[in-house]
Amino acid sequence: MKKYIAMDCDTVLDTVYDAEKDSSLPILLQARIWLHLLGCPGCAGELGNLRRAREIMKADFFPPSPDFADILMERLSEEAVLQNAAAPAGFSFRGWVIAGFFVLLSLSSAFFGMNFVHMANAEGSSFLLPVGITVGVVLTCYGALFIGSHLKELSSRFGLR
Repeated sequence: MKKYIAMDCDTVLDTVYDAEKDSSLPILLQARIWLHLLGCPGCAGELGNLRRAREIMKADFFPPSPDFADILMERLSEEAVLQNAAAPAGFSFRGWVIAGFFVLLSLSSAFFGMNFVHMANAEGSSFLLPVGITVGVVLTCYGALFIGSHLKELSSRFGLR
C-alpha cells in the first residue's frame, strides 16, 4: 500500500466512513485526508462513490407509485369480502339460548335415575362434590363461550362500551 502524507488508504477510508457517524473531524485530520485524496485517485473515487450513494439515499430512492397502492388496496378489500362470504355463520343468538336450555335440562335431569339415598348412605354426602363441580364447569364453559361469541351484541343490548 502506498503512503501519502503519513496516512495509508485504509486509514483514510476508515476515517471517512467513521466521520459519517460523527460528522466532525479535527481540522488537521481533515487537511491530511484532503492531501491524501489529492494524491490517491483510488481513495478519491471511493469518496466520490460514497457521496453519490449518500445523495441517492437522502433523496427518494424509490418514487412512490400510486397505481400500485390502489391495486393493492383493491385486492385486499376483495380478499376480505371473499373471506367474509366464505366464513361459516355459526350459531345465532337464538340458537345459543336454545342449546343452553338443553344443556341445563340435560344436566339437571341426568341424575333423576340415580338412587341418591343409597349413595348417600354408602359414600356419605361427599359424592355430591364431583357432581356439583361437573355441573359448574359445564355451565361456566358454556357461558364463557356464549359471551365471547356474542360480545358485540351483548354490549350493545346492555349499553356497555
